[in-house]
Amino acid sequence: MRKGLMFLWLVAGLACAEGDLFPIKHARQVYPVVSQLSPPESLRPCCAFGYDLHVRAIGVPIPVYQIGNVLTLDTLGSHHYNDSALGAVKNIVGLSAEKSGLIYTHRGGFIDIAHVRDTADNTFYIFSRILPKLGQRWRYFYSEELGVRRVQLLAFTPPSSLSQRYTLAAWLAGHLAFQLAQWHEIAQWYGFQSVPGFSEEISAFSPEDLYSNLLGARLAINVILQGKAETIDAYNAAMDGELRHALLQLGVVTGTETERKFRELDGDWWNSKRRVPDKFLVLKRNYNLDHNRLPTPVSYEKTAPYMLTMPAVVLGYPH
Repeated sequence: MRKGLMFLWLVAGLACAEGDLFPIKHARQVYPVVSQLSPPESLRPCCAFGYDLHVRAIGVPIPVYQIGNVLTLDTLGSHHYNDSALGAVKNIVGLSAEKSGLIYTHRGGFIDIAHVRDTADNTFYIFSRILPKLGQRWRYFYSEELGVRRVQLLAFTPPSSLSQRYTLAAWLAGHLAFQLAQWHEIAQWYGFQSVPGFSEEISAFSPEDLYSNLLGARLAINVILQGKAETIDAYNAAMDGELRHALLQLGVVTGTETERKFRELDGDWWNSKRRVPDKFLVLKRNYNLDHNRLPTPVSYEKTAPYMLTMPAVVLGYPH
């Protein structure tokens, strides 16, 4: 009987852990929030799916240049809120303490760290803007990125509780940041370009993209609800911890294992014989725009995938 009870307790514990990877949270109080936060200046250079990718420029192959793409838990670097185009330049040339690339996880599939970071930063920024105006009719024009971007909110009666307002603003910011990511993929697919003449179709709807964006929104919401939106430094440090914890929860693997997964999918998800920015270097796309998402299924993965969610209703308010 005792062994039976212990077994039931263990099963119940595992079930709780299963459901609590990324629980829906609320703020316990109102926290100070950074004021006059500069908007994210540009998207981080994201990764075409694959590793050790070859490149061509103006139609000419570049024989000695390769894009590694693979990160590990130890090579993530330190998160840096992307409020300057200089940050993107540093990232490209390898001078940034923050790193971007792809990591494989058993439960979340491939994770594009640039997409995680970008949507997290957008969540942080949008939260700082909408919290003081929550409930007001309000329109804000983002900087152009593949086209004009606009956030428009309708008037409504917000919660009377200040902590509930704080919570609602955090979740609404994450929802809007994820919508920005969705429209980014759509614009890329239809040929919009950040740099005229440089096609971004290779990157549109890559199998790992929107799951990674949704993860970034959820992590930033956690950071905000923990009261870490007071300063950029506090946000950066909290994002470091949240990102590492999330990857561990999802079953992150070593760099060698990530590379092995890439090799297993060569010819199915990507074509190693193609060069960046050839559109058909990436063979697999995921066009699902849902706010509740499973990772794109990976062959030979036996671990159950984890469904990330963005609740449609928070505190009785639909998004």
